[in-house]
Amino acid sequence: MTTPTPLPGTPLPPARKKERNRLPLVLAGVGVLGLIGYMVLGNANDNLVYYVLPTEYQQDTAKFAGKTLRMGGLAKDVVYDRDTLDLKFNMTDGQTSYPVQYTGAVPDMFRNDAVVVMEGQMQGNVFHGKSLLVKHSEEYKADDGKGQGQYTPEDLKKILNEGGEKP
Repeated sequence: MTTPTPLPGTPLPPARKKERNRLPLVLAGVGVLGLIGYMVLGNANDNLVYYVLPTEYQQDTAKFAGKTLRMGGLAKDVVYDRDTLDLKFNMTDGQTSYPVQYTGAVPDMFRNDAVVVMEGQMQGNVFHGKSLLVKHSEEYKADDGKGQGQYTPEDLKKILNEGGEKP
């Protein structure tokens, strides 16, 4: 049997559209988004670094046990060996103090009573630093010799969190 030839001027019948099942495509998209979300959120907790002052650490040592921390405070009793690059000092917030050990280059602005942020881990009662940052004001002011280093924990928190000037 032959198909009839349409007469000139008559419209052709509409072409059949092939229906696609979109369910596999939607499921694949949801699966990919779920996998990406799991990878991002799952690794976020592993890379989380807590920021604490020495007193905050002392109040909840179990929470921070075995975790990488950023601890901020004042450097006291600084001892630095330029030959071995070994640095030892006590980090304090005016209430609590912890000994710190660090090996590496020290910033030029590092000195006794400098406001510092160390990243590392507590091992026993000693903080072992991996990196050292010195906080400073954007303005230079000559030392007036009036009790530098006599900060309250609130003053230190303001300096460390806001990058503000020393009170």
